[in-house]
Amino acid sequence: MLLATWKKNDRKAAILIIIFSVIVFALVSALGRVTINVNLGFDVHIFAKANAIINSIVAVLLLCGLIAVKTKRYFLHKRIMLTSMFLSILFLISYICHHLFAGEARFGDINHDGILSDQEKVNAGSARFIYYFILGTHIPLAGLVLPLILFTAYRALIGEFDKHKKLVRFVWPIWFYVAVAGVIVYVMISPYY
Repeated sequence: MLLATWKKNDRKAAILIIIFSVIVFALVSALGRVTINVNLGFDVHIFAKANAIINSIVAVLLLCGLIAVKTKRYFLHKRIMLTSMFLSILFLISYICHHLFAGEARFGDINHDGILSDQEKVNAGSARFIYYFILGTHIPLAGLVLPLILFTAYRALIGEFDKHKKLVRFVWPIWFYVAVAGVIVYVMISPYY
C-alpha cells in the first residue's frame, strides 16, 4: 500500500469538493444556454472531437487503473488515476469551449437549422431514441460523478484505503460509463455538426 499524500481534513475537503462541483455544474448549465458567434479560424467542432478522444483515453486509463490495483501495483494505479483526473479537467475545458463556440446540435437535424422537421425525425428513426437515452443518462451521471470522484481520490490521498475501496465500488462504474457514453454520444451526434 501507499502512504498518505495529504493530511486529513474532512471538513475542508468536503467544502472544497462541494464548492468546486457546484461551480462546475453552474458553469456548464449556464454556458449551455450561451453561444458566442466568433470566427476562431478553425472548425470549432474540433473541441467535440477532442472530448471524444479524451473520454476514450480516460476509459482506457480507468481499465488500466483497475488492472493495476488488482495486481497490487499501487503507485502505477495512483499515477493512472491522477492522469485520468487531469484529462477530465482538460475535457471539461474543451467541453465548455465547444458549447460556447459551437452551440447545440440536434440529433437528426440534417439541414442544421436548429429545428427537427417531421421528415428529419423519420430519417433519424429509432437511433434518435437510443441517442437521447444515452445522452439522458450520461448528463446527470456526469454531474453526479464529479464530487464522487473527488471524494474517492481524497480518501486515497489521505491514506484511508478501506473507505476509498468502498467508494470505488460504485464510483468507478459510473465514471467508466460516463466516459464511454461520452464517446458514443459524439459518434452519434457528429454527423449533425
